[in-house]
Amino acid sequence: MLKISSGIEIPLTEFKFSYARSPGPGGQNVNKVNTKVTLKWDVNKTTRLPDAVKARLKKKFARRISKTGELIVTSHRFRDQGRNVADCLAKLREMIEAVRKAPTVRKKTKPSKASKRRRLDAKKQKSSLKKGRRPPRMDD
Repeated sequence: MLKISSGIEIPLTEFKFSYARSPGPGGQNVNKVNTKVTLKWDVNKTTRLPDAVKARLKKKFARRISKTGELIVTSHRFRDQGRNVADCLAKLREMIEAVRKAPTVRKKTKPSKASKRRRLDAKKQKSSLKKGRRPPRMDD
């Protein structure tokens, strides 16, 4: 059971794991042992996520979802299968946690008169400081 929060728990039977040889350095271990883990999860069929969370997950991680609607997470960080499975589940937990709460809607505000005045005063002060650095003009 993958526990995301008190209200969201996903059974491991919903996930499909596949294994392959891991890329990169590692000597004979890389050539002999299937340590890379690919987790596939059908987001459309799951009943464990609320519809709003499911929609945000599909929108935010659209590049990780295949045409068949499966979310794909891979891991080959470790040299053994078990730790890579745990890493895939941790990545999925972080992804769901990132979209679990709805983002707050930004309220448009206008700057106050006082803040406008402070900004213009600061600009005038900076301008006069730079004018003081100029060499004197020889117009006479």
